[in-house]
Amino acid sequence: MESKDALQTLLHSFERYYTVKTDGVVAPFSAEAEFHSHTEQFFLVRAAHIADIDSNEFVFFAEEGQLTSARLTELDAAAWQEGLSRVRPCAGHRNSDVTLIVLADKIDDDAFRQIKRLKHSKSYKFTLHGWSNFRALAYEVSSGRVTYNRFGKDLKKLVGSL
Repeated sequence: MESKDALQTLLHSFERYYTVKTDGVVAPFSAEAEFHSHTEQFFLVRAAHIADIDSNEFVFFAEEGQLTSARLTELDAAAWQEGLSRVRPCAGHRNSDVTLIVLADKIDDDAFRQIKRLKHSKSYKFTLHGWSNFRALAYEVSSGRVTYNRFGKDLKKLVGSL
């Protein structure tokens, strides 16, 4: 399977709940997906409004021929910075997570080990206005090897069918 085919399959699995965009995407990425959820809580009647809860996720997809440690560092920084620029923390904000998914034909051993150590998180007003965490996954298309960071463990299921 080619990385283009893998990307299309992966984007198709995101289309149900996410807004997927392949045109006008930020520079080093091939595609983006955004998820927004808004929940309201009431007590018995709608007039007894208790809370608003907003949850967001910004997913960035990258295609690479060979993923090196230096390139992974660039993608990591670009995804985290772009994701945080889209966060709007307020009283009803719960979380806004940033996700990086890299599809590569070949992943260097250094980059394979490095992705497990990627870690970013940010709290807004001591978590009173929510937080952001960083999830990352890299998939080697040629061999089917997968690696992810601590928060990206759930993403392994997505590429399991590729």
